[in-house]
Amino acid sequence: MVRIPAVFKKIQAEILGPSYDLSVVFLVEKEMRKAMKYRYEKIAGKKTSNVLSFPLSKTSGEILICPDAAKPYTLAYLFIHGCLHLKGSKHSDTMEREENRILKKFGLRAHE
Repeated sequence: MVRIPAVFKKIQAEILGPSYDLSVVFLVEKEMRKAMKYRYEKIAGKKTSNVLSFPLSKTSGEILICPDAAKPYTLAYLFIHGCLHLKGSKHSDTMEREENRILKKFGLRAHE
C-alpha cells in the first residue's frame, strides 16, 4: 500500500478547493492499462499511462497514478498534473507554468 503524502491534501486545496471530493488510486501497470480502455481506446494496451484523471462531477473526481510508469516524473508532479486536468486544464504552456508554480510553492520537483 502506498501512503499518500500529506502535502497532496494541500495541493488539492490549492488547485481544486478544500471541499473537492477527490480519490487517488495507485495502480500497477496491468491495472492501469485496463483503466486506460475507458479513457483512450486507441492506445490502450500499447503503452501504460502514468496518470489518468476522471472527473465525476463539478465537485468530485478520481486520479489514477501508476508509480511503475511514473519515471522520469515524481508522484507529486503527476498528482499536480492530474488535479489540473480535473480543474479543466489541457496540455499547454499555460498548464506547464501552473505546474511549475505549484511545484515551486510546495518545494517539490517534477523529475526524480
